[in-house]
Amino acid sequence: RDLPSHTKLKSRESGQGTVEETRNRDFRRELEDRERVAIRERQKERARKEGKALDSPPQVKKSRTEPVTYANLDADDPVDSSEDSDSDSDDDTAILMAELNKIKAEKAKEEAEKEMRQRDEEEQIRKI
Repeated sequence: RDLPSHTKLKSRESGQGTVEETRNRDFRRELEDRERVAIRERQKERARKEGKALDSPPQVKKSRTEPVTYANLDADDPVDSSEDSDSDSDDDTAILMAELNKIKAEKAKEEAEKEMRQRDEEEQIRKI
């Protein structure tokens, strides 16, 4: 019982993130690649929700005076996209309003059909 135990530390083996492995990796490039893939997936998901083809090219928006990239961003620098956010929010609002009107029209049509069915059923009952 008085003997020392756990006197030997485990060391990392190859493939477990050793210092040599992490020293040779380009983390920035890997991060940018993952971000590009994530953005592409988000665009495909948005396109799928909007009913467009998955591989269709993204819509061209107004060009910015200076493109903002993740590599050029500093954590302390504010992102100035006020001119784009106004037009984007207007576009989003217009799209949402069109969708809302479409849904309202569908509901009104369903209500009219329901009333017609109910009238037909009442007429059938009266005939009997």
